[in-house]
Amino acid sequence: MNKLMTSMIVLGAGMAAYNIAQRNNMMSARNMRRIQRKVKRAIM
Repeated sequence: MNKLMTSMIVLGAGMAAYNIAQRNNMMSARNMRRIQRKVKRAIM
């Protein structure tokens, strides 16, 4: 249960950061993919 909550919080924060980064165009698509891979690994 606790792990599920933390993963949901991390996912929410990740999505918010992803949206902000896309809006500001700070990151390239390659960096985005790298971050998504890290997030998936952290959740699994």
